[in-house]
Amino acid sequence: MTDNIKPKEATAIVNSLLGGVVPKIGVQHITVGRSPEIEAFINSLEDVKNGHSMVKFWIGDFGSGKSFMMHLLNTVALKQKFVVANADFTPDNRLYSNDGKAVALYSAIMDNIAIQTKPEGGALATLLEKWIEQVVSKTAQEEGIPLTAIRDEQHMPLIQRSIMKTINEITDVGGFDFGVVVMKYYEGYISDNEQLRRSALKWLKGEYRTKTEARQDLGVREIINDLNYYDMLKNFCRLFVSMGYSGFMINLDEAINLYKISTSVMREKNYEKILTIYNDCFQGKVSNFFINFAGTNEVLENERRGLFSYHALKSRLETNKFETLQIRDFSQPVIRLMPLDHNEIFVLLKKLKVIFDLNYKVNLEVSDDEIHQFMEEMFNKPGASEFLTPREVIRDFLNILSIIRQNPGIDKKQLFGEIEIRDERPDESAVDSLVDGIEVL
Repeated sequence: MTDNIKPKEATAIVNSLLGGVVPKIGVQHITVGRSPEIEAFINSLEDVKNGHSMVKFWIGDFGSGKSFMMHLLNTVALKQKFVVANADFTPDNRLYSNDGKAVALYSAIMDNIAIQTKPEGGALATLLEKWIEQVVSKTAQEEGIPLTAIRDEQHMPLIQRSIMKTINEITDVGGFDFGVVVMKYYEGYISDNEQLRRSALKWLKGEYRTKTEARQDLGVREIINDLNYYDMLKNFCRLFVSMGYSGFMINLDEAINLYKISTSVMREKNYEKILTIYNDCFQGKVSNFFINFAGTNEVLENERRGLFSYHALKSRLETNKFETLQIRDFSQPVIRLMPLDHNEIFVLLKKLKVIFDLNYKVNLEVSDDEIHQFMEEMFNKPGASEFLTPREVIRDFLNILSIIRQNPGIDKKQLFGEIEIRDERPDESAVDSLVDGIEVL
């Protein structure tokens, strides 16, 4: 069971889950009960590989495993040779704004770009250098120049022309400045000018705040901003595909922070941006692009502030009326994540016990019967049916394993008896009252 788990993955899994967050790596080792969703997702990836684009909304109650699902999708997509990126919506990151919050989301996406050899993110520079090497090799072949000589300074204009020509072929809006910046990155790359490379990366990540500063450093007229960042994402998608990648997948979690936007006009503008992305993907205006959103049922269905408050989205995202709990349709844009059942949680806890032992190089005496006892204590506590989430079950289980590891003679039954159920859900009523009050003002 532990044959394929790397020590680094075991440590990431234990430390992250104890901290109440999803590990960035190794999630495939603790996956249970999501086979139909993953199978449908793999089919969608095949469509995107073939030039289509896709938008999916992963909807579930707080603690139902949405963030876990996002990380699992990453793992699957990386193996299918996709470039992937994750970002969370926050009060300072959103899809539409006029005060820098949209380009902040773009910067978070670019910071977290990952490929199979760099699954934890930070792969943008690696991808740029790989693409530049492809352009250099192709130019050398076309011009009949040996690879050993093509990097000589005398051939730099030749390479720059090739870079610009290729960029112009694959980009749409903003292609010229995009190409100039990539050329500047090449100059820094070939001449070991670290400052020039950093400036080019800064521009590509949307971190310049003024055109004047960008013009001084790179000689470009424009910067990536709230209005054009989406065009740049599409440009990068085309660039990655031209390199031989299957496509570009972006996961956007914590959509509750769009729901919480205090003014209805700004919320509507953000939902309008979601509609634009949705239409672009399903109408074939962009290729090889996959965007996943994760949010709660309230984020989707609330008709005053959720996605359903925007009629054009509601008409696209309403559930297939023939779907039931037993008969699921995973091809529709909205995938509802059902809670794990008790058998699936038992299997998950067994896996976690094995990974915990591997991480600490121990073999704790915790039997299957004792895992069942732990679950019975948790699920029979007052409030469990209303408040208990997989996140809390996992964290409490690992906390108990930590106590047992450090106190071998402790009475396990006593530990199980001390479990308390807490309501970890955000106070939606407080959010409602706050936002309603602001909107009335």
